[in-house]
Amino acid sequence: MNLLITPPVSLYVHFPWCVRKCPYCDFNSYTLHGELAEDRYIEALERDLQAQSLELQGREIVSIFLGGGTPSLFSPRAIGRLLAAAQAALTLKPGLEVTLEANPGTIERGRFGEYRSAGVNRVSLGAQSFDAGRLLLLGRIHSPDETRRAVEELHAAGLDNFNLDLMYALPGQDVASAVADVEAALALSPAHLSHYQLTLEPGTAFAAQPPELPGEDVAAEMLETCAQRLAEAGFTQYEVSAYAKPARRCAHNLNYWTFGDYVGIGAGAHGKLTFPDSRSIVRTVRAREPRRYLAAEVASGLRRPVPESELPFEFMLNALRLVQGFERSLFTQRTGLDWADVGGKIQLLGGRGLLATDGDRVYPTAMGLRFLNDLLLSFLPETSKTTGAFRLSTAV
Repeated sequence: MNLLITPPVSLYVHFPWCVRKCPYCDFNSYTLHGELAEDRYIEALERDLQAQSLELQGREIVSIFLGGGTPSLFSPRAIGRLLAAAQAALTLKPGLEVTLEANPGTIERGRFGEYRSAGVNRVSLGAQSFDAGRLLLLGRIHSPDETRRAVEELHAAGLDNFNLDLMYALPGQDVASAVADVEAALALSPAHLSHYQLTLEPGTAFAAQPPELPGEDVAAEMLETCAQRLAEAGFTQYEVSAYAKPARRCAHNLNYWTFGDYVGIGAGAHGKLTFPDSRSIVRTVRAREPRRYLAAEVASGLRRPVPESELPFEFMLNALRLVQGFERSLFTQRTGLDWADVGGKIQLLGGRGLLATDGDRVYPTAMGLRFLNDLLLSFLPETSKTTGAFRLSTAV
């Protein structure tokens, strides 16, 4: 066993409500019925922050991500109050990236300027498509024009560091319309673009009543053609579904993909914390259902040490999303394991054309990125394969 090194740590905050649940979504989100419990939820988040801050003493938070659900249902005042609580309870890196996920259909004029004043300096906007008919099929509450107006508001607020989420392989979509969505996104001058394939996740409305989707070969052509267009526009692919302008990669997601730590607060939020003294890595999860989370007088959740046998899979599940892969030293530092624990399997996967090496760096090939789930399953412990303990998804 090698020395386990304490990695950087981020803060993830989950906001569980949406105006309407999208039929493809398997995130922990709930349709909002009645008035938003804004103040009560912020109070619960503050309790959660306080409860988990004890384990973060002496550690610097390197990024904050406000995700959901739809965080932009919450007012700038509420977001500012939360960020002030984080500043008081934790040590924040100066100038750290603070991302807010937003739905174009929930943004009022002038609100992005207020979010920026509250401390937000990056926004991830859920565009998904610029085809009005497909947005309806996806259950989205916004129109293409509302996305464009939201981006105008971002630029007016000086929030030029923003991401646009786009989906491809949508019902009835062909290669030309997938490229048209990318062109419409590029016209709005984003700094970052997430481009991911629509998948039918268990437990969703789409899984129960599947729409007719493009075949695998057509989806692969969409991905290749769109990636080429993004490269021509100056976007570098750095992760399986993420493209960025120079110096605009998402710091928060990079911490995930390099097997960094993160503390999760909010209903259903997950976390991962490393404890070198006890040579342990612990997964945490808060109460999933918002009413239970709100009702708790003392914030608490479940904790699960990651067994040593699962660490190679846990690491690869993140690191192999990166186009550039990872250095051997990162594997040993972040897991405490010996390289010999995975070296033979990596050599075998290299022979199958899924992985490649460059000195001490290991990275997925183009085929490995395309068949990432198959690649990752190679690292899954046999016991987990038989019990179905893990479910893989390439969507961010």
